[in-house]
Amino acid sequence: MKKEYDFSKMKRRKNPYAGKLKRPVTIRLGEDVIDYFKTMAEEVGIPYQNLINIYLRDCAVSHRRLEWVSR
Repeated sequence: MKKEYDFSKMKRRKNPYAGKLKRPVTIRLGEDVIDYFKTMAEEVGIPYQNLINIYLRDCAVSHRRLEWVSR
């Protein structure tokens, strides 16, 4: 590998993956919900935030709707 590279002649272009990056958000979740996903994440060996993201993505892709019954 060369010690120095000349990048002055390179053309700039947008990152094609920039639109697919994750965006940090703040969300309030119940302790029981966090504990549930943390326990499940330990069982499958992935971070609990990833597991929550996978679950929410599955809901979005399958157009799952919550049936809310108010009392």
